[in-house]
Amino acid sequence: MAVGYKPCATEWQVHSFVLFLSVIPVVIGEISYSIPEEMKRGSVIGSLANDLGLDIKKLAARGARIDFQGSRRYCDINLDTGDFIVQERIDREELCGSTSSCVLHFEFVLENPLELHNVAINIEDINDNAPSFPKDVIKLEISESAITGSRFPLDRAHDPDIGINSVQNYIIASNEHFILNVYTSSERGKYGEIVLQHALDREKQQEHSLLLTAIDGGDPKRSGTVLISVIVMDVNDNVPVFSEALYKVNLNENAPPDFLVVRVSATDEDEGANGEVTFAFSHISDKARKLFNIDHRTGEIKVAGLIDFEEAAFYEIEVQAKDGAGMAAHCKVLVEITDINDNAPVITMKSLFNPIPENSPPGTEVAIINVQDQDSGENSRVFCFISENVPFKLRSSIRNYYSLETKTALDREEVSEFNITITATDKGFPSLSSSTTIQFTISDINDNSPIFNQSSYSAYVMENNTPGSSICSVQARDPDWKQNGTVSYSLLSSDVHGIPLSSCISINPDSGVIHAVRSFDYEQFRHFQFHVLAKDSGSPPLSSNVTVNIFITDQNDNSPQILYPGQSESSFMTEVMPTSVQKGYLVSKVVAVDADSGQNAWLSYQMLKATDPGLFTIGLHSGEIRALRDISEVDAIQQRLMILVKDNGQPSFSATCTVNLLVSDNMSKDVSKFKDLSKQKGTTTNLSPYLVISLAAVSFLFLVFIIIILAVRFWRKGKSRLLFDGPNAIPRSYFPPNYAEVQGSGTLRQSYNYDVCLTAGSSTSDFKFVRPYCEQTLPLDHNTKILANFSDENTDRRTEAACQQKPANTDWRFSQGQRPGPSGSQRPEEAGPWPNPPTEAEQLQALMAAANEVSAATATLDAGTMGLSTRYSPQFTLQHVPDYRQNVYIPGSTSTLTGSNSQAEGKNPQPSSGNKKKSGKKEKK
Repeated sequence: MAVGYKPCATEWQVHSFVLFLSVIPVVIGEISYSIPEEMKRGSVIGSLANDLGLDIKKLAARGARIDFQGSRRYCDINLDTGDFIVQERIDREELCGSTSSCVLHFEFVLENPLELHNVAINIEDINDNAPSFPKDVIKLEISESAITGSRFPLDRAHDPDIGINSVQNYIIASNEHFILNVYTSSERGKYGEIVLQHALDREKQQEHSLLLTAIDGGDPKRSGTVLISVIVMDVNDNVPVFSEALYKVNLNENAPPDFLVVRVSATDEDEGANGEVTFAFSHISDKARKLFNIDHRTGEIKVAGLIDFEEAAFYEIEVQAKDGAGMAAHCKVLVEITDINDNAPVITMKSLFNPIPENSPPGTEVAIINVQDQDSGENSRVFCFISENVPFKLRSSIRNYYSLETKTALDREEVSEFNITITATDKGFPSLSSSTTIQFTISDINDNSPIFNQSSYSAYVMENNTPGSSICSVQARDPDWKQNGTVSYSLLSSDVHGIPLSSCISINPDSGVIHAVRSFDYEQFRHFQFHVLAKDSGSPPLSSNVTVNIFITDQNDNSPQILYPGQSESSFMTEVMPTSVQKGYLVSKVVAVDADSGQNAWLSYQMLKATDPGLFTIGLHSGEIRALRDISEVDAIQQRLMILVKDNGQPSFSATCTVNLLVSDNMSKDVSKFKDLSKQKGTTTNLSPYLVISLAAVSFLFLVFIIIILAVRFWRKGKSRLLFDGPNAIPRSYFPPNYAEVQGSGTLRQSYNYDVCLTAGSSTSDFKFVRPYCEQTLPLDHNTKILANFSDENTDRRTEAACQQKPANTDWRFSQGQRPGPSGSQRPEEAGPWPNPPTEAEQLQALMAAANEVSAATATLDAGTMGLSTRYSPQFTLQHVPDYRQNVYIPGSTSTLTGSNSQAEGKNPQPSSGNKKKSGKKEKK
């Protein structure tokens, strides 16, 4: 076998080479091999890898393959060795017939980068066919009058081989009448004629049998024989003559059956049977015999089968014309098949890359396509295209190869699949087209963060909720696919009023449902905020967060608490009112609060029980106890009222308290009654004798301490400062009996008068004493209530800096929406306006008012705080007192203190000028 490399030299090939070289690196040329036909399958033709200088290890990776335009695949490449091998049996006679040159053309294709090499295989003939005659017997009818030297043509033997392997000689068996002459012509090739050497005598021998042998020139030689039967007849000296020696016909492919191809004609000048000519095919290939037939009488050759240009472009047929005497003549019919556009382009997918990552850059090659059209000429010229509304483009690579590439960036979240229809159309008339659809799937990458449905979430939870109950749910979506779009939820670590967030709420990581871990208390905190993190499962994961606000709504879960009067079992509290009480007189006030808010904290007061039901009334919302009529002498001096305090919640909660009233103008005259009342209350106590002794001792020490302080003060002043004796004293008639003035210091805007007593009998003592009051401490003991500041100007200046009013504690204030009043909801219209809540200064006055009761003798009264509960003991400072600004009462007065705006803001209001006087000289009786 021979191998050679022949470069293309035509002008078209040169231009094509330049064009293809500008598109992609390609080696254009033709490498040729020569092999004999009928090689065994797997035989090596040559080493393509070595001949082209290719790396054998990269052949498989580059998708090396052999493409052949035809239905059968005769050769292939071994990717392991790079050898060009025989894939199927190659029969030169079947492929090329009698043509002298038989070349198979292949395309050797490499991808990534794309390369194309033309491979030509010259199929060399071997002597694999023996000569054969068209018939087994050649019948000749020779007239006996035939002269010596007459020649009689014989049917030539046919050998499909070519060259030396075809028929090279004829041999006739030895006989006495005939010899054989062998001739060579360009049209018929080798053929033989028998020559009459001795005249025939019909009477001696009517028939002669001769054996003709055809021999080819192959090695070893092959031969074929035929029997020549010579029948001696009467004289027939004319041979049929064709009108043309060669008939050339053009026939369109796909011609219908019985279509007339050509009519051959021959004449014989003889008469009778010797002049009757019949036609027949003398030599025709097996393929052509199936496609054509001839009329023996008329010589018409018609179509008998399907004519296909793609199978054969021409057919060669020998026709014999024989007269009645057996004389024959021959002609050749050459049928050329004309191509019509009857084959649509065939689209073959050579490479396909699927799925396509969505982050593929523009210009990414996703498929390699080959388009072939079996037609010829313009009918085989093909162009391909795809629709314009897809992010792909089709680029022509080399000859009939196209690359499908991405045109723009891909986004799986917008379009996850593409159906690309590739259409190939030829340039024939009419043009034919074909199409194929490729489905591409876009693979996902994690390029999207979870997105919450809302910018923030808010939820309202009723306090005292059940732990584990769901509060709300957050939802985030991720347009990515599978794990890239799987969202899980978690809480960002934080604190809720000093409590870890995880001890308050939890979240379902899959559904985003938020659950309460604990029961919330509106009175503890009313709102908290946290962040929820939504994270996908991609790599790397992407996340986003959202703010969630939880609002705790109030529930009526607190009963009203009564601050005044105190209801401790160890204390005794009694209000004293003069006998000159008139209708509308403010006797006392019930001070109560509710830890709830809104309407749950709206309190109403009712009188459940009274010693004299028609004597007193209580304000529905103020808790003020006033006289319904004037006090008369027939009324009992001891009055007992039972008050019900109820909130406005659903269901409603309530509390009760008892108010003891004593009608008296002179405390000393009614001491015995007061003691009896104290003893009556004291029967319910559980104090031990030791506690009574201890309290008595403490009270005695306290009295000694007060006496020493007063002695030191009097000694410094050098004069006695008795009540109502100073030059700036307020006229005695201004004060009620047994009452002293309280300056308008701090947040008090007016001066108020209170009775100050140390013991039950101190009202008849020579003097009453007071000491400065400071907010930082509340120096009250169990037996004495210091309710006012009776100091002089020097004392006022010394204590002014120490007794500045502290700002209101905003933690105890009600917001405008929570405080009772006209802005509240669900308030009965007939109930009248709600009182304004008191300021902290008014709380102090409430405490001072609570201390305004007649004190019994230390030894005879119960130990305790003289009516004040433990909550208001001397050790209990104002920083522990809630913002109970709603109920401020000044005993012995017909008015109730109200808070100003400055007081509500915790500022120190300026005291009035009338309150800066020296107050409280104690007058001796």
